Amino acid sequence: MSTARLSARGLAAGAAAFSVWGLFPLYLYPLRAVPATQIIAHRIVWSCLFILVWMLARRELGRLTGIFTRPGLLARLALSAFLITSNWLVYVWGVTHGHIVDTSLGYYINPLVNVLLGVVLLRERLNPRQWLAVALAALAVSYLTWLAGHPPWIACTLALTFALYGFVRKVISVDALPGLATETLLLVPFALSYLVVCAQAGAGAFGHSPGPVNLLLIGSGLVTAVPLCLFAYGARALPYSTVGVLQYIGPTLQLVCGVLLLHEAFTPERAIGFALIWAALVIYAADGLWSARSARLARA
Repeated sequence: MSTARLSARGLAAGAAAFSVWGLFPLYLYPLRAVPATQIIAHRIVWSCLFILVWMLARRELGRLTGIFTRPGLLARLALSAFLITSNWLVYVWGVTHGHIVDTSLGYYINPLVNVLLGVVLLRERLNPRQWLAVALAALAVSYLTWLAGHPPWIACTLALTFALYGFVRKVISVDALPGLATETLLLVPFALSYLVVCAQAGAGAFGHSPGPVNLLLIGSGLVTAVPLCLFAYGARALPYSTVGVLQYIGPTLQLVCGVLLLHEAFTPERAIGFALIWAALVIYAADGLWSARSARLARA
């Protein structure tokens, strides 16, 4: 019974995390007058503060000492901090400049980029179904490039940076919360310095914008840290294949927000490219679920 409850809580936590990420465009849209770089700087500062307070309440701040005394680990976390900041910056810029559909495409492509990284960096071997999914995704990107006249750089950058971030964090032996705290601590000096420079130049948004905008900038720390904590809990309580299926909640909600709520263009021609991506993801997800089921039956 306890295992069933644990699985239900893990499912709820995972679904909640991806739902928050999927609805994040609605949070960022009122901030579209604020430069993306300032939004990211506030996101870093406030999320760092929130995470440190949370770790203090859980009496876990001492776990950071072991990280900061290991230069090799610290260097790898600095790399992951750079990758996630690059991802955030492109994502926020895309959302606040009317490219939400492109950002959703990036997170649809991301699982298949993870597969390619596994082949290139980890020498993993793909089965025919996985190769078919990758081929369909490549065809979709090629088609969307031809349709737009240029590569979908927002989507490709988001997919690549998040896949590389996930790969770096995968090979680092550090838990999610201390790792995130370290990443934000490494970034805070740069974020704070940038915000101070903006304030001195009279270009800072915080304190010079309407009250709701200031509150949204502060709250960006919560909406950054909370879903990451929920995701970490869900990932531990659920099979990896289930997490892989849940991750499609995020880009689907982003697409709904962009097209139905914020009225971005989504032509039938563009929908063809997305249909190819969706077909690739169906094949990829079905293969993952089938493999997980076969593994369970083999163990039984």
